[in-house]
Amino acid sequence: MRVTNGSCADRLVANLGNITTRQARYQNQVATGQRIALPEDNPSAVRRTLDLETERGRLGQYGRNITRLKETATTTHTVMRSLTTIATRASEIAVKANSVRSADDLKAYAAEVTQMIYQAVSSANANLRGDAVLAGTRNGQPAYSVTLGADGRVQAVTYNGNQDAPALEIAEGQDLVAGVVGSNPAGSGPAGLIQDPRSSADLFGHLIQLQDQLLAGNGAAITSTTAVGLQADADNLLRHVAANGVVQGRLEAAGASVGDRLPALESQISGETDVDLAKALVQLNQVQLSYQAALQTGGRIMTISLMDYIR
Repeated sequence: MRVTNGSCADRLVANLGNITTRQARYQNQVATGQRIALPEDNPSAVRRTLDLETERGRLGQYGRNITRLKETATTTHTVMRSLTTIATRASEIAVKANSVRSADDLKAYAAEVTQMIYQAVSSANANLRGDAVLAGTRNGQPAYSVTLGADGRVQAVTYNGNQDAPALEIAEGQDLVAGVVGSNPAGSGPAGLIQDPRSSADLFGHLIQLQDQLLAGNGAAITSTTAVGLQADADNLLRHVAANGVVQGRLEAAGASVGDRLPALESQISGETDVDLAKALVQLNQVQLSYQAALQTGGRIMTISLMDYIR
C-alpha cells in the first residue's frame, strides 16, 4: 500500500492534536486538583457527584435548621425559668397573705405582684432575631400587651400571637418544634406556656387576681382559689421545662448525626472529583515525552527525499 507524504503529514497533525488535547487535560488536572472538568470526562462520576452534592446541600440545611431550633429552645428555656421564678414567688405571697392583717403590708405585697406582672410580660415578650418567641407564627409584634387602670394597676394582659408553633426539618421526614405558644385558650393544639385550660394554667390571670385580692384584703379568696391556680401555673411550667429538655436532647443527637455525615460526604465527593496528583504528573510527563517523540519522528519522515529511497 502506497502512503503519500501528504497522508503522513495529515496523520502527524492528527496525532499531535490528540496528544495536545491529552496534555492540556493533564495540565488542567494538575493545576486545579480536579480530574473532571467537563461532564463528558466521566459521566457516571459526574452523576454520582451531583447526587452527593445534593445530599450535602440537604445536610447543610438540616444543620442550619438545627442551629436555629437550638437558639429557639435555649431562649424559650430562659423564658420558662424566669416565669417559674415569678410563679414560685407569687405562690409564696399567696401563702403569706392569709396570715397578714396589716393593710399596708397587703398593699406592699400587691405592689410587688404588680411589678412581677410587668417582669413576666417582659420575659414573655422575649425576642429571637426580631421574632417574638411565644407568639407562634404571628411573631412580628410583642406576644403580650398590658392594659393599665387609672390607678396604675394591671387590669389585663392580652395575647397577640396565635397557636401555630413553627416547625423545621432536622432530618429527612423529621420536623421538630422547638418553641412554644404563649397562650392557647382553645383547649386543642399545642399546649400554652402561660395559659391553657387543659392544665388550668393562666399565669397572668392569676397574678392579676392576686394583685386585686391583696388590695381588697381578701385573704380567704387568695387561699381558696388563687393559690390553687398559681400551683397549676407552676406545674404547667414544669411540664414545659421537661419537654424543652427532651427537644434539646433531640437537637443534640440530630446535630451530631449531621456533623458525622458531612465529613463522610466530603470524602466521597473528593474521591469522585479530586485528582491523584502523583499519577497525573506521571501521565503528563508521559504525554509530553510522546509529544516530543512525535515531533522528532515526524520531522525525520517529512524530510526524507526521493534520493533517500533510491539509495
